[in-house]
Amino acid sequence: MKKKMIWHVLLFAYIIFIFSNSLTPADESSAESGFVLRLVHQAINAVGLSAPWLTEHIIRKCAHFGEYTVLGILLFKSMRNLDLGAAVRRQIHMLFIFFIPFVDETLQLFTEGRSGQISDVWLDMSGVITGTILYLCMCLLVTGKAERGRKEKNGEKLWKTKI
Repeated sequence: MKKKMIWHVLLFAYIIFIFSNSLTPADESSAESGFVLRLVHQAINAVGLSAPWLTEHIIRKCAHFGEYTVLGILLFKSMRNLDLGAAVRRQIHMLFIFFIPFVDETLQLFTEGRSGQISDVWLDMSGVITGTILYLCMCLLVTGKAERGRKEKNGEKLWKTKI
């Protein structure tokens, strides 16, 4: 029971983290993005390249997408641990894919210097979906490897051949 509950707690804590980022005033948020931009530019310059096209705006959008990709992974893991039918879990998952980014962008409407943007809702939702798909693929790979290992151990043929 505790193992199942930990994923719900992690998901809730991560949602609070996301919402707290949206409650950060624009000047503080911009300073954080600017710091990351300088670090990325330094790393790129250190290998002898340059990226004048890389802007604070791109850094911010990548951060949004990455943040929500992690959310997708945590959401998938949390939903798997609900003691509900698969159809209900999928419906809750789909609801959260929309609801969390929507609330996140709405919070920005009440934060100094920030604005909620529908384009960010779409970006955030695509991040959640990407995280969900990545985690699902990882599960399928692990399950497939486990199945192949079981078959090899039992001496079953892995490939069916037609003669």
